[in-house]
Amino acid sequence: MSAPRGSTSGPSGRTKTEPSIARKIAFDVLLRVERAGGYSDELLHEQLKRNISPADAALATELTLGTLRRQRTLDWLIERLLPSPKDHSLRSSIPVERLDPEVLISLRLGLYQLRFLERVPARAAVSESVELVKRARKMSATGLVNAVLRRAAEEAARGVAIDALVPNDLAPAERLGILHSHPTWLVERWLGRFGAEQTVALLEADNRAPRISAAVLDPARRGDVIESLQTAGLEVRPGRLLRDAISLSGGSPSHSEAFERGEIVLLDEASQAVASLLGVQRGDSVLDLCAAPGGKTALLATAAGFRGAVVACDLHARRLRTLAALMKRIGAAHVRGVVLDGTESLPFAQKFRRILVDAPCSGTGTLARHPEIRWRLNPGDFAELRAKQVRLLRNALPLLEPGGRLVYSTCSMEAEENEQVVKEVLGECAGFQLRGAGTVIEPHLADGVSAEAITGSDGTMRTSPATTQTDGFYAALIERE
Repeated sequence: MSAPRGSTSGPSGRTKTEPSIARKIAFDVLLRVERAGGYSDELLHEQLKRNISPADAALATELTLGTLRRQRTLDWLIERLLPSPKDHSLRSSIPVERLDPEVLISLRLGLYQLRFLERVPARAAVSESVELVKRARKMSATGLVNAVLRRAAEEAARGVAIDALVPNDLAPAERLGILHSHPTWLVERWLGRFGAEQTVALLEADNRAPRISAAVLDPARRGDVIESLQTAGLEVRPGRLLRDAISLSGGSPSHSEAFERGEIVLLDEASQAVASLLGVQRGDSVLDLCAAPGGKTALLATAAGFRGAVVACDLHARRLRTLAALMKRIGAAHVRGVVLDGTESLPFAQKFRRILVDAPCSGTGTLARHPEIRWRLNPGDFAELRAKQVRLLRNALPLLEPGGRLVYSTCSMEAEENEQVVKEVLGECAGFQLRGAGTVIEPHLADGVSAEAITGSDGTMRTSPATTQTDGFYAALIERE
């Protein structure tokens, strides 16, 4: 008998085998994401601090983030394979939404391995998922998990493709949402804005693991930094978007001497490009209004140097402590942290030469990196986010020096959070103008990348997981006359 929500656990008992450390980590992280609304990257980081092998760490990461990315597809497949009232091969019928979280996560993990990983034997995917249910003290559900996953394994072994299982007569957004594991409302929204071809490319990109990128803080040390990373077992390649960025694979950059010495900052290339747009010079005064966790702040502080005055703000003291630890690692003692709400009146008497408003947003440009966002976001969230973003930008503009430069940015693909915010605020604030980002970002671009490829007709910077293989960012460059 399966275990619906609210049922008591069966007897734990001793098992002859234990799930692998990678699967246990993935299960525990996914359970916390499901139950407590945690964030997978933060929870994984905590788990992977333990003394585990690079192979186990890589598998735990793949299982966790891959299962989250493919969650809707997996749940649709599970729903098909759960027993029906007429199916006497299993003892009961329970819809997906009534399964205990432990049972559902075990099924998702097993099915993800069967359908989306090529090197995992089917018997391991099935048996270890059953062991995870036992470990979670849900013994009554072991028969269900075993039977459902065995059916899934047989179906996969016969070569039955998922797209052949999803009916063709569904509405386009519904079918794409199931196949590519996105909410139907978001797919429908993107189809209306981007068209079918671009939407499918974006959906596919959201389901690929994003590249690990880093900024080398001292270009003169680039060769030594790359050597240090290679010594740590990493493969280092040039960035795809920016001239000074590097892409990393094959290990953990945080275990390298270059990382420990504060010579690199792990940051997506689109985020690096946002920081470059500000054009911070030695000695500049810089305000980073929504700074934590601090990746962009690190680039701004490095550019300003010790003669510069860099103020990093955030709503939460806890997040500023994380930022402070990063500043200590890179030796940026001149950064001053301030806890404040940027949507309220700002407490600064001085004006700043450079201001970054990297506004909190929906994060629809980071669904590959933060896959749980797609399951938490609602259509009504955009109006609330836009109201906050308008207040942030409206409060920041008066603090900009004449001739100074402000960058408003989000990691969102949505017009309400991007061009509509800038248009509204500039429409009510005289003395500010939008400047084309292309000529400013062009010197920073990698060979073969044109400024036109990442700037819109209005001159703002736009990146996309589908086209630039980075996070999806919007950035508007504003100058005070």
